[in-house]
Amino acid sequence: MSTNTADTAVPEWSQKDRAVAAAKLMLGWVALLWTLEAIDYATGHALDQYGIAGRDPGTLTGILTGSFLHYGFGHVASNSVPLLVLGFITALSGIRRFLAVSVLILLADGIGTWLIAPSDGITLGASGVVYGLFGYVVVRGFVERKVLRILVGVAVAAYWGGTFFLGLLPLDPTISWQGHLCGLAGGVLTALYYRRPAPRLS
Repeated sequence: MSTNTADTAVPEWSQKDRAVAAAKLMLGWVALLWTLEAIDYATGHALDQYGIAGRDPGTLTGILTGSFLHYGFGHVASNSVPLLVLGFITALSGIRRFLAVSVLILLADGIGTWLIAPSDGITLGASGVVYGLFGYVVVRGFVERKVLRILVGVAVAAYWGGTFFLGLLPLDPTISWQGHLCGLAGGVLTALYYRRPAPRLS
């Protein structure tokens, strides 16, 4: 008995399906950040120790955990909107790609921050990942040579570029420009890594 492969094939997601999935994923991510900060507040900031102190072997786990923890609800709030927007834009291309991109950015941000951040403080916050997603969204259109993605990247750069640039400067000792720089570099490199090969000429 033969099987009709057309009947058994998994249908591709529509753009609406992708948008709904991307929105749910990012709302869930941001909700997790707020939940963790609520737990941190309720426990007398017991979770703050799971951040990153530069070159301290005892904080290596912070490479994975630091981006999910914050110094207060104001800190979470400042990262929530750009994370939602940039994450949503990235996830529209597919959840699997988004997860891979996010993991690479998180690792680049965490490892880079561990290597170059000061050792006399703890670095926490999702801003490094936000900078990474910013770099990815801005660069990917150019490396993939897709007009719509180029326009989206230009719009994102025009809206947030100035603010993000200031975050790369060592102007405020309470803000980790090192984490921002490492996250941004991770996002740009990830966009270059995932660039599609140019079509062959026949």
